[in-house]
Amino acid sequence: MTKSDLLTAILLALAGLLMLGAVVLVFGVAPDPANLQTPVERYSQRIFYFHVPTWWVGFLAFIVSAGAGVLYLITRHERWDVISLSSVEIGVAFTTMGLITGSIWAKPTWNTWWTWDPRLTTAAIGWLMYIGYLMLRGAIDNPERRARFAAVFAIVAFLSVPINFMAIRWWRTIHPVVIGAGSADAQGDFTLGPTIRMVFFYCLFTFTVFYFALMSLRARTEWLTRRVEHLKQQVIFR
Repeated sequence: MTKSDLLTAILLALAGLLMLGAVVLVFGVAPDPANLQTPVERYSQRIFYFHVPTWWVGFLAFIVSAGAGVLYLITRHERWDVISLSSVEIGVAFTTMGLITGSIWAKPTWNTWWTWDPRLTTAAIGWLMYIGYLMLRGAIDNPERRARFAAVFAIVAFLSVPINFMAIRWWRTIHPVVIGAGSADAQGDFTLGPTIRMVFFYCLFTFTVFYFALMSLRARTEWLTRRVEHLKQQVIFR
């Protein structure tokens, strides 16, 4: 086992243990917010401890992807393209989970699965942009051209991240603000008490570790796949 394999195994094991702890804290320790009245609202609110971290991981993944895209354009080293692609794939997976868990929370809270709220609209647009990133990569055969175009796309698509984050602070919205002051017209905001805050930040930390574990595994897999493909090409055209 190489050092890289060992690191990946440690990160995955740590993420698994932290995730078990998160489940225990969310369902066994975290109290119900005082402003939620019905049992359904109080129970569905616990999705918040997973919903927000999934979006945090998505944003983190897209930040890493944009940074790797910049480094690829500067150095033209393939490793940065591997990191950028791997991070976007993870980011798309987690933002998809964020959209799904948000809809599950919205049904009992807003009595609808979806509404064209500014936060939800910008989230959907950002998600579609990164789906477009993956489609772009699949449409270009030349590896260097594909990596170059994808790097530029990752940098441009990243603009959706700060817009999405600030949407509930810039525009009138019914989406709750958890951290920081939102719009004066925002509905559903709730205060993070000491226990809720502890569980919330524990879940953020857990999902962050999970992201790095997945990144280590996915980037290594992508790198090995490309090495195998290069060896095949050498054998075929020798």
